[in-house]
Amino acid sequence: MILRLSSSTQRGALVLAASFATVFLSYFSIRNARADHFAGLPTFQALERATQLEPGDARNWYLLGRYWQFNLEDSDAQKAALAYKTAVSVDPLSTVSWLGLGSAYESAGDLAHAREAFLRARKTYPLSAEVAWQYGNFLLRLGELESAFTEMRRAVESDPKRGAEAFSRAFRAEPDVDRILNRALPPNRDVYVDVIWDQITDGQTDIALQVWDRLVAIHPRLPLRDVFPLIGTLRNSKRIPDARRVWDQAVIVAGMADLQGPPGSVLWDGGFESGIFGGGYTWLFPEGLRNIQISIDSRETHSGDHSLRLTFDGKSIVSSTDICHYVPVQPLTSYRFSAWVKTRAVTTDQGIRFQLRSLGTQDLSVAATPELHGSEPWTHVEIPWSSGKDVQEVQVCLVRFLSDQLENKIKGTTWVDDVALAPESAEHPKP
Repeated sequence: MILRLSSSTQRGALVLAASFATVFLSYFSIRNARADHFAGLPTFQALERATQLEPGDARNWYLLGRYWQFNLEDSDAQKAALAYKTAVSVDPLSTVSWLGLGSAYESAGDLAHAREAFLRARKTYPLSAEVAWQYGNFLLRLGELESAFTEMRRAVESDPKRGAEAFSRAFRAEPDVDRILNRALPPNRDVYVDVIWDQITDGQTDIALQVWDRLVAIHPRLPLRDVFPLIGTLRNSKRIPDARRVWDQAVIVAGMADLQGPPGSVLWDGGFESGIFGGGYTWLFPEGLRNIQISIDSRETHSGDHSLRLTFDGKSIVSSTDICHYVPVQPLTSYRFSAWVKTRAVTTDQGIRFQLRSLGTQDLSVAATPELHGSEPWTHVEIPWSSGKDVQEVQVCLVRFLSDQLENKIKGTTWVDDVALAPESAEHPKP
């Protein structure tokens, strides 16, 4: 549309109106910008100035309330409540302002109005994890445990990362693990794993085990690595039977109960089939080891789909590969250790062998298998081994004894497969 003005007076009036509108908008834009500037400054003077410039902005009153509530040198719960009340009067749907008001009322000792404010916050945002969390903690402090647990469970369902803290706070109020798991936490795998990690970090291994048992009961699909911290804690505290039980359960919930391996062996994944290493009762491989290349080989195997391959570059006198496996065993029990080994052009008279070291308070005995060097096809090596009366674990490592030859730096390739430690009464592989 084209506006046609018939006189200079009309044109002048239009220009004047446009100028006035420009000045008007500029004034409010500048005032709003100044209010935003002051609201971003963490001082009482700046925040108060922001409320003066933009009294209709609930955010400014909310920030002023937070200042009075959380300023360590100048906190005042009543002034904080007054600022929050102004905020909710400007914007009754401001959830954060209602939460702030509830917290301020509680700090001032006005529990009835605090409860009312928290309930108003829940009404404005019924699905908020933060609202459920703050209200649940308020009820927890009042000792209303059932209602508190209900709110905390709602918060954790929406935000599972709150699980460990929810458990910890609930346990301080009511040290009943079963009740907390039943009422305050949802049956969620990730929540339980976080709680277990938090409890073992705090040294509460027995509580961690209780949570673990509940985790197993809900039949999750749990990555095996998630149990490494618990197994490590149990091993370090010499609770080997518990560690073995947890590991056996973890293998099942990880879907690896049918992992192919030598019959009757208590050494897990002797065929290197799982692809999982570095913790629990798995193989431990070194990082950054020079002069040895360690890999899982899918082309050269004795059985199954994989074997362990070690390639030596001939530049080092290797006496240890740092490839080890901790194995839980029964005390005073006879076992037979066995493995299949293949070599290609391994130099010197000392190739790779297995060394078994008893781990116990009294028995630290060591046994070793025969070594293989040169070029040999898949060869079965085995030795008998018996655990002492206090031995509950054995360390199985790949080692090399030093050679007496002048050229004693090892070079060549060795493959290892089907490593087993089986009780003498159990079936074990034959050559």
